[in-house]
Amino acid sequence: MKYLPALRRYLLPAGFGLLGYGTLRLLNDTVSGFRFWERSWALNLLEMAVSVGLGYGLLAACRRLLHSFHPEAGPAADHAVLGRELLAVAAVTELMVNLVFTPLAALTDDGLSWADFAAINTVPLLYVLMYYGVLRSRHYLRTALSQQLQLERAAREQALTELKFLRAQYHPHFLFNALNTVYFQMDEDVAAAKRSVEQLADLLRYQLYDQQQPVPIRQELQYLRSYLELQRVRNSEKLRLHVAVAPQLCEQRLYPLLLLPLLENAFKYVGGAYEIDVRATLTADTLEFRVCNSVAASPRAVCPSGIGLDNLRRRLQLLYPQRHQLRVEPQPTSFTASLTLALLPA
Repeated sequence: MKYLPALRRYLLPAGFGLLGYGTLRLLNDTVSGFRFWERSWALNLLEMAVSVGLGYGLLAACRRLLHSFHPEAGPAADHAVLGRELLAVAAVTELMVNLVFTPLAALTDDGLSWADFAAINTVPLLYVLMYYGVLRSRHYLRTALSQQLQLERAAREQALTELKFLRAQYHPHFLFNALNTVYFQMDEDVAAAKRSVEQLADLLRYQLYDQQQPVPIRQELQYLRSYLELQRVRNSEKLRLHVAVAPQLCEQRLYPLLLLPLLENAFKYVGGAYEIDVRATLTADTLEFRVCNSVAASPRAVCPSGIGLDNLRRRLQLLYPQRHQLRVEPQPTSFTASLTLALLPA
């Protein structure tokens, strides 16, 4: 396959010239009843050599004209420009063919007839226009593919930039909530506050070093357990926390830091019975992560919202397009948020 471009470059023009010569001889011999194999083979070989040389010249002229007329033009090129391009191709072809074949036909056999002249000015032109159409189509296709790749590359870079921006927003949001936890501990138990700072350091380390690529879900669940321990200290005995995780969730992979916003909102808005229920289940290769928290039975109760869930929705659109579902179900005394997404294989 690596020799194909070279073969096409050097053998195609020779074949093109011989094809034109063969067609002209066929037309001429059919009309006149002449048998070219009965003439001098030295003359036949001379005509073939001239035809091969003309083939190289015609195809080289086509490539030159292709790049001289709007080289960056795509399929939507101006029709007037394309028209001038085809006229230039036809003019160059007729000039070169008549400079070579017309004198050759006039000086051999029975001279130049009107049938010979018509064939010389028609057959090579048709072949050249066919070749040029293929050449221009390939150029259009390459240009369109290049533009499409550039658009896709720009869209991907834009998505990566947006993800980085969302993460930059997310870190201060998480840090603000965690520092609130430590703040409440400082007046009651300094040793516990120190432990919380150590847990916070572990959580931040995970965010800094493990968020660029998918991670095993066991790693993400361990991160959530550390977060729950940090929050359990802050909320003391009055919080009733229920956690159920399917044991099959282990090595499947997902993008990190997608589950935490649901927990954060639950702890932020929990009220009423002061109960939070966390469940993670696996069905086939689909994770369903569900967080339900009680809220105060009051018409003024706050509905969870804000940067956490908004950020999560946008990250899911970028990382799991058409492969996730985020549902929120507000009730008079509870609020449930559930995330379903397709896990990556281990």
